Amino acid sequence: MDASNILVTGASGTVGREVAKRLAGQAAPARLARRDPSRVVEGAEALERVRFDFHDPSGFAEALRGVDRVFLLRPPQLADIRRDFEPFLLAMLQADVKRVVFLSVRGAERNPLLPHRRIEKALERSGLAWTHLRPNDWMQNFATVHRDDIRTRGEIWAPAGKGRTSFVDARDVAEAAAAVLTGEGHERRAYALTGGEALDLDEAAAVLSDVLGRRVAYRNPGVVAFLRHLRAAGRPLALGLVMTGVYTVARLGLAAGVSPELERLIGRPATSLRSFAEDHAAVWR
Repeated sequence: MDASNILVTGASGTVGREVAKRLAGQAAPARLARRDPSRVVEGAEALERVRFDFHDPSGFAEALRGVDRVFLLRPPQLADIRRDFEPFLLAMLQADVKRVVFLSVRGAERNPLLPHRRIEKALERSGLAWTHLRPNDWMQNFATVHRDDIRTRGEIWAPAGKGRTSFVDARDVAEAAAAVLTGEGHERRAYALTGGEALDLDEAAAVLSDVLGRRVAYRNPGVVAFLRHLRAAGRPLALGLVMTGVYTVARLGLAAGVSPELERLIGRPATSLRSFAEDHAAVWR
C-alpha cells in the first residue's frame, strides 16, 4: 500500500467518484477510501481501495499508510464534528499527512453554524496544511433531485423565486480538486468554485427546454409545499431540508456570484448548463 500517497474519501459520491476518475486518468498514485472496498469505481478500476469508515478509527492507520495528501469529503449524515471528524484529523497528524483538500460549500465562511465551516475551522486549527474548495449549487441536482419532475411533468419544482445561481458541474469541481491534490501552491487557500454564468430557474428551464425539444417550466412553490412534494416522491426529509436551504440562499440573492477561480484551476471555461444538459439529456427522456 505504500505506493499510494493520495487518499480519496467519499469515493462513492458524486464528486469523490469524479476525483477518482481524474486521478486514475493522470496515473496519480491514489487510494480510494470506502466502507465497502470490494466495490470498484467505474473509470478508476486500477486504483487501490481500502476499507474506511469515519466511525471506525481502527481502520485509519491502514487507510493513511504512505499517504501525504487527503481529499476530505463530509458525508451528509455526519454533523458532530468532534465525534465524527476530529479523530480522523488526529490520525492524519499522526500519519504525517502534508495536505488536506476539503470539499466545503460556497459561503461557508459566512455561516459558523454550518458543519462544513466547523470542519474548516478544525482543519485551520489542526496544524495540517489545508485547502478549502467551496462550490456553488450543483448542476447535477437537475439530473437527480429534479430528474423525475423534469422527465414526467416537464417541471422544475424549487422555492428559489427569481434568485440566480452560478450552478457548477461536479465534474469541473473534481478536476479542480485533482489539480490541487497533484499541484503546489494551494496551501491555506479557499477557492470559490462557480459556473461561468448565473441563471434563475426560469432561465435554467428554458435551457432544458431547448436541449430536450419540449417545454420544461419552473414552478415556484412555497417551502412547505416543496417539502411535501419531495416527501410524496419518496425523498428523505433530510434531503428536503438541505435543498430548502440551498434554494433559500438563492432566493435571497446570495448564490449569484461568479468567481474566476474554477477556470484558473482547470485552465478552461467552466462547463455551461447547456453543455451539462446535452451530456445528460438521456436521464430526462
